[in-house]
Amino acid sequence: MPRRLRRHLPIFLPIVVFALLILLGRALPAIRDVLNLSLPFFGLIGLGFVCGRLVEIPEDGLKWMNFFIVYAALPALFYNLVSVTPFEELSNWPFVMGTTLSTTIAFALALAVGLIATRGDTRAATIQGVAGAYSNIGYMGPGLTMAALGPQSTVPTALIFAFDSMLLFTLTPFFIALGSPERMNLRETVATIARRVLTHPFNVATAAGVLAAWSRFEPAAPIGKMLAYLQNAAAPSALFVMGVTIALRRVMRVAPEVPVLLFIKLVLHPLIVWAMLSFIGDFGREWTFTAVLMAALPPALNVFVLANQYQVYVERASSIILTGTLASVATVTALLYAIATNAVPYRLFH
Repeated sequence: MPRRLRRHLPIFLPIVVFALLILLGRALPAIRDVLNLSLPFFGLIGLGFVCGRLVEIPEDGLKWMNFFIVYAALPALFYNLVSVTPFEELSNWPFVMGTTLSTTIAFALALAVGLIATRGDTRAATIQGVAGAYSNIGYMGPGLTMAALGPQSTVPTALIFAFDSMLLFTLTPFFIALGSPERMNLRETVATIARRVLTHPFNVATAAGVLAAWSRFEPAAPIGKMLAYLQNAAAPSALFVMGVTIALRRVMRVAPEVPVLLFIKLVLHPLIVWAMLSFIGDFGREWTFTAVLMAALPPALNVFVLANQYQVYVERASSIILTGTLASVATVTALLYAIATNAVPYRLFH
């Protein structure tokens, strides 16, 4: 293949994929509604990816955009979603335990794969564990679940985000420290974990929303309108920036463990969640499928952020995010089709 063609192939690949999906939707009306739901989300990622490859802008230009998304737009989204929810719905601890335990199992499986692939490198295996368990629940989760399952998906989406984030922000520094050649200072490690969990803007916004729901607080009209503007900007901004960020990552060859990790993330993780919630009890169609859909999302960009932070498994983390996002176009769309057509029950067994 000519070098010029190889260079531009990643740019045209998303365009070709989306064009084929649009043609498929026209040819098969039964899946048109599902494609109408999923394509805007993946289309924004693809648009960001193409722009990131075509326009040579330094990555530093994304810093303020990422700051806006993480510290303003998405916190406003989570606050608004949670604050209007009846307080009693926010204390569904069996649901929280089921989804969090499922994520823990997915992390353990991916960590084991990582330990085998790296021959015992705990630090690299930890990043692989996160790749197999941490979905893109911040950028993709809220918009996709609400579009697919309606307002009733609000509370489970917020709960999964808060507790999955706390779980993985706790496990990651612990295992990284465990695998470090330097002596682990337990007190400093615990303090660092607690500070990151308690001060993360998503968790702060969720906690503020819970307090507002409990007290039935309503912000002044101008503040409420500003929060609504920020909420509406969250999903499109986050998805576009996600595409640009993926485009700017240098992707090396796909490592042998990557397909296994993506199988855990895109297939096993949602199946574990589905089986776990079905076993625990009846949480209703919207709550159960929200959890399954959140688990089925591709690896989050935080996989690369954590890899870069600890300077381990950095390049391969990029390939996992890119290949996982591309693969999820098929897997997430198939799941959305199954949900929309009631092809599968929301409880696997009674």
